Amino acid sequence: MSDPFDLLVIGGGINGVGIARDAAGRGLRVLLCERGDLAEHTSSASTKLIHGGLRYLEQYEFRLVREALAERERLMRLAPHIIWPLRFVLPHDAGLRPVWMLRVGLFLYDHLARLRALPRSQALRLGRDGVGAPLQKRLTRGFAYSDCWVEDSRLVVLNAVDAAEHGAEIRTRTTVESARREAGAWTVTLYDAERRQRESVRARIVVNAAGPWVGETLLRTLALEARPKVRLVKGSHIVVRRLYAGDQAYILQQPDRRIVFAIPYERDFTLIGTTDVAHEGEPGPVRISAEETRYLCACINRSFERSIGPDDVVWSFSGLRPLYDDAAANASAVTRDYVLDLDHEGPPVLSVFGGKITTYRRLAEHALEKLKPHLPGMKPVWTGAAPLPGGDMPGADFEAFASTLAAEYPFLPEATVRRLGRAYGTRAALLLGDARAPSDLGEIFGGDLSAREVDYLVRHEWARASDDILWRRSKLGLHMDREGVARLGRYLAAASGC
Repeated sequence: MSDPFDLLVIGGGINGVGIARDAAGRGLRVLLCERGDLAEHTSSASTKLIHGGLRYLEQYEFRLVREALAERERLMRLAPHIIWPLRFVLPHDAGLRPVWMLRVGLFLYDHLARLRALPRSQALRLGRDGVGAPLQKRLTRGFAYSDCWVEDSRLVVLNAVDAAEHGAEIRTRTTVESARREAGAWTVTLYDAERRQRESVRARIVVNAAGPWVGETLLRTLALEARPKVRLVKGSHIVVRRLYAGDQAYILQQPDRRIVFAIPYERDFTLIGTTDVAHEGEPGPVRISAEETRYLCACINRSFERSIGPDDVVWSFSGLRPLYDDAAANASAVTRDYVLDLDHEGPPVLSVFGGKITTYRRLAEHALEKLKPHLPGMKPVWTGAAPLPGGDMPGADFEAFASTLAAEYPFLPEATVRRLGRAYGTRAALLLGDARAPSDLGEIFGGDLSAREVDYLVRHEWARASDDILWRRSKLGLHMDREGVARLGRYLAAASGC
């Protein structure tokens, strides 16, 4: 058996890849194992926001909000292709939170942010402002504030790409079947589903970043007793045809004191979510319920002039949030902060509970700080100033970069240039290479997905199946018909020799 890895990271969601990237860049020998695809579960089922969490102020989570706002500013600079500003409209709804409370919350939100790359909040007269046009006439007052949009599953993949480029091994479709402490290290049995092979590896430290499986499910595999408890909360979203014009999003208060977002999505659609439903039983894939669908439709119908119903839903997705159980009575009130639990009765195992996609980078730094006594010679922090792959565009200016890309590949439609630029940033040129005409891109499957792009995703981003490409590396599944999906499946099967 070869020399042990310094770190075995279990889980290919945002926390796992963030820790793997940070550790590999500090000179550690890292192996990350994910039993499915990267971002297959919780990390691709978010509301796609990099935000401080305005509503967390009601739970007095000031430290979390301050940290998240600082990370929001930083991530905008480090990944300007997949993260960009989004303006939110918050209508005041009589009988819910009073105007003074909204003003105080937004004042705190503005001032907890140490930097000000985004404009501050402002009061609105919805009857006079164009952003009020889609809303019911009874909503006359409101506020606007700024946060950021993120392509969540691409954030995961790009962290994995950077981890690999710093020397980490990334193995998808690889299950950790068993692990035991032995001779001062972990001996771990892995099963590679693609090759149908088992392998034993050794690691000095295990990081349990298995998301919904972080608790008893994986701790049983590690032969450990559960200490902190995980509370699983299902969050579901629906997607409908575009409800309104403009680039603004809406944050809508509800009588149950929850808030629901309506956000422009994939050019032709509106994303609506999320729910908070306690999940009992074992973790696993989840789907939206009919009750959740009705709830989200009703949330829109309370505030928008245009009504929607379940028949208007063109797609939905759900995920399980593995939150740290702080004994809150209501699922919406459970803390979104993270807890790092270190068991060092022998070779260490660090388990990651909770967390927000916004604060993944700081979580990774904190995880390695906690492990530092067990990792002598580890290099210092570095990710705070290192762009993610494709984010190294001059001045973090996406529009200038997109103009340059369009000039280099004049045969591409503007919409394709922007989509590729958003997905891959400066690495779009690596994907397009020497292409000088549409025919150079190979077969087009639909939604402007080309064989050249598919080959890139297989070669550089661990894509293996149609769903990896259509719903995680992109959301082109919304723009493709069944025939195109079938042709993509046949292409991938031929490429893999199946």
